[in-house]
Order: sequence, then C-alpha cells, then structure tokens
Amino acid sequence: MDPAAMSPAAAGIGLRQLLMVLGDSLVEVQAAPAGLDVEIRGVSLLDPEDPPTAQPGELVLVIGARGRAAFPALRAAGRDGAAAVVVKLDGPGQAAALSETAAEAGVALLSLRSEARWEQVNALARAALDDAPPGEPGMGAEEGDLFSLAQTTAILTSGIVSIEDAANRVLAYSRTTDSDEADDLRRRSILGWQGPEGYLAKLREWGVFQHLHSSDEVIGIDSHPELGIRRRLAVAIRSGDRQLGTIWVQEGSIPLSERSRQALLGAARVAALHLVRRRRELSDDVTLTRTLLAGLLDGSTGPQPLATHLGFDATRPAAVLGFSYGTKDAYGNTEAYEAPGGVAAPELTHSEVTNLVSVHIAARHRSALVTQVDPRIYVLLPQLPRGVDTDTLRGWTQEITDAARRHLGLPLRGSVGCLVPGLGDVPESRREADRILDAMVSAGVSVAVAALPDIQAEVLVSEILTLLAARPEIRDPRLTALLSHDSRHQGRLAETLLTYLNSFGDIRAAAAQLHVHPNTLRYRLRRAEQLTGLDLSRPDQRLLAMLQLRLPPTG
Repeated sequence: MDPAAMSPAAAGIGLRQLLMVLGDSLVEVQAAPAGLDVEIRGVSLLDPEDPPTAQPGELVLVIGARGRAAFPALRAAGRDGAAAVVVKLDGPGQAAALSETAAEAGVALLSLRSEARWEQVNALARAALDDAPPGEPGMGAEEGDLFSLAQTTAILTSGIVSIEDAANRVLAYSRTTDSDEADDLRRRSILGWQGPEGYLAKLREWGVFQHLHSSDEVIGIDSHPELGIRRRLAVAIRSGDRQLGTIWVQEGSIPLSERSRQALLGAARVAALHLVRRRRELSDDVTLTRTLLAGLLDGSTGPQPLATHLGFDATRPAAVLGFSYGTKDAYGNTEAYEAPGGVAAPELTHSEVTNLVSVHIAARHRSALVTQVDPRIYVLLPQLPRGVDTDTLRGWTQEITDAARRHLGLPLRGSVGCLVPGLGDVPESRREADRILDAMVSAGVSVAVAALPDIQAEVLVSEILTLLAARPEIRDPRLTALLSHDSRHQGRLAETLLTYLNSFGDIRAAAAQLHVHPNTLRYRLRRAEQLTGLDLSRPDQRLLAMLQLRLPPTG
C-alpha cells in the first residue's frame, strides 16, 4: 500500500453519502453487510505488489487486481476494519463469489465500471471527505458541498448539472434517474473526468469560453443532434475578475424550467464561495463567518467584527428573512405541515432547503449570508441598495417559498424582518422575523410569506397568548375550571363558548358552525355561566375568555 496515497485524517462521511457523490455511473454496490451508514474516514490505493493491509474506516481501491485476485484484499480489509473495498470485475459471474467473501469479511464491496478510471474515483472520494463537516459520523454534506449544490441546481432547473473547475475538469455533478436523458457529452465527461477535446474545440469555436471568461451572464448552447449534444445553459463561477469554474445544465427528458437562468446565476455565486474556500483553504474562515453571523443575529456580537471580516459597510440598510418548516410554535408544540390534498411533506435534509434558499437569494443579492439556527433558516441581507423596500423583500421571499413547494414539495414559511438602518440593528430585524414566524404557526395563518404589517393583529394576539401560557397566575381561574370540567366529563362547554364569542354573539351562526340546534347552544352557554360564575354580559370577561380559551390544551 502506498503511504503517500492515503488520505490525511478527515471528518468521516457515511457510505451512503459517498455513493451519492460517486453515482451509479461509476460504481455499483455488490455487498454491504454492515449497511450503508458505515463511516468512511480515508482513502487508500492498494497495488498488487503491496501486501494486503488497510486502516480502520478506509475506502480501499484495489488497483490491478480484477475478479478473484481481489480475494486477499477483501479478507485483509475485513481483518483490519476497513469500511469498503472497490474492485473491477472481469465478468458477471465473479460478483457472487466476491460478494460472499465480502459478507464473510464484514466489509462493503463496490464494483467499478470497466470504462471508469481509478484516478477519478480516488479524486472524487477524497473531495467528498475534504467537504465533510466536523461532527457526528455519517452526517453527510452541508450546504457547502458541491455535490449537494449540483443536485439542488438540478431540481431548480429540471436539468442535469455538472460543475467544473477552470481547466474543465468535473468537480461535482447531479444524480440522474432512469428517466433522465444524459447525452453523450455528459456520459463521457463523467466517466473521463474531463470534457472530450473535440467538443471543447467546438465550444471554443462558438465563442462559449470567451463569453464565460468575460461575463457573469448565463449563456445558452443549442442542441446539436449530429454531435449527440442536447441543449445546455452555462454560467461562469467567478471571484471578482477571476473565473474559478463553470456550471453546466443539460436539458434532459423535460424542458428546462422557466427560471433556470436565475437559478443558475444564484448557484454560481454559491459555488464561488465554496471554490474560494477550497482554493485558499479557508475552512476556518467560513467557520468564523458563521460564528460572527450567529452572534450578530442574536445580539451577542456587535456588527463591527462581521463587517470588518467580510468588508461590509455597517452603516448601510440591512434586513433579515426567516424561514421555517416543521418548527415548534410559541407554545413548544411541533407543527406538522401538510401539502395540498393532505399529503405529508417529505423528509428533507436541512442542506437541501438551505441550498435552495442560498441559490435563490444569491441571485438577488450578492452579499446575502444564509445560516441555520436550530431549526430555522435565516438570511442576512447587508448593505441593501437604494430602492429595496419591504415589498421587494416580500417578493424575494415569495420566490423562495414558491420554489420550495414546486421543487421540494415543501410548504416553507417565510417572514420579512423590518428594514434597519445598519448592521447594528440586525437583531431587531431578526426578532421581528421570528415574531412573524411564531404567529404564522400558532395562529394558523394561511399565507406562506408575511411582513409585520400583513399579520400585525395575529402577531400581537400570539404574543399575548404566549404570555398567558407562561404565566398561569394571570389567567382567569374560572376559565381554567371550565376546561377541567370538560376534560373530566368529555364536555364541549369551552368550545361552545369560544365559538359563540368568535361569532360576535350570533347564536344561529355559532350553532351552525358546531352543528347543533340553537337551543342546545343556549343551554350550553347557561351551563357554562352556572358552573363558573362567568357573566357574559360583561365585555372584559368576554375579552378574557376569547383570549384564554385560545390557548392549546398543553397551556
């Protein structure tokens, strides 16, 4: 085994995540006796002339030993605690025997496609480990992961995405399905790790590279059936005047979405942050940015550290947008979202949602910063240009929630915090964004996006109810007794009283809503007054009842 070929110590990733990175264009799972959540912590190359050894948690690439010749490497990998072994097969008959040996050894077995190159798998696996965030094993990629970004961009554009560096080498690409129609260029680029020279020459002839080198704008390339090439969009990934790479989107079995160009522009800006970090080894810098941003949002850190770190003008207007899905309401109850038709929202990773928010907002505001604060997602919009107002921000937020519903099937909620004169007032904007989200959950507001003027009454009522929930001593004990009576006797007196009050005292309207006869409703109201001593002719008692009876049962 070549010691120089071994990965340095790195954060581990799960085998499942690595398979998503490599894709079925390169490897196929033959055996996984310990499941797909085993942790991979390094990559090593095993040459046929080396003694078969491995390190715990390694992905062992068995080069030059096809078929049965890989048996010693499999047994050694199991003995030494390796996570997985990659081999090439000579024929279909070898898979069963190798899989049996892998199962006995307790190590996962992956087979490499015959036309794929070992150096490509080595490079992609190491890149995935480099991108792995610190934390628990198998957590997978965060929002900075290029493969996750490629997949998000594919969802937003309805296309097939690849991300290349400035030398046209493929860095990451989206996963494909059986229904995707990847063209010959896509397949050859993925398997060969670089675009075919013949097609690259055509792109130079058509002026595509010249455009990408000099412009931030998305360029379209028409289909060329005679070359086996489908329609494409491309955009440069730039840092200042320097081109770091390119994102390509190939049209598949369905046309590209209407907003593909906007999504691609945002993806390029997000990718630039990742490539700058990789190129300059700025992982500590990214961590510092997140720490300073979190401190600014909650008010524990002043504006100057973040402004100095990123070169922001702390005296220019700013605002915070907030997003939530499946979060807890103001009373600590977890909200269950449902899509139209009563279909539960899908399980999604935070990185998928964060990527979608990042791509869309980066297309609108270059300086935007996105972070997740347990479990909400916040967007800081620093140094906003003149002319941006609440209506503008509401529109940007609406675009993001629409995209989440359209592409992820997720009813994302968005709030627009107040515009503030500078970074020092950002905590005020974040608090307003939170107030709106809390009210949207607890009051069951039907709109997906809101600013404070849109739902000010709901926000204030929600906060009054939060106070009542937290302070039992300021509640009316007669109403508490009424709820207890209903609980013991399975009654509906409290529900009847609240419905009557919400109906402005209209007996018939309240009875219709409860599906009871008006006389039944009158009886229940009299019974509630008798049991509690309430006097519904008094406005203050009616007002307090309307508020307190809106508390959830846990209150």
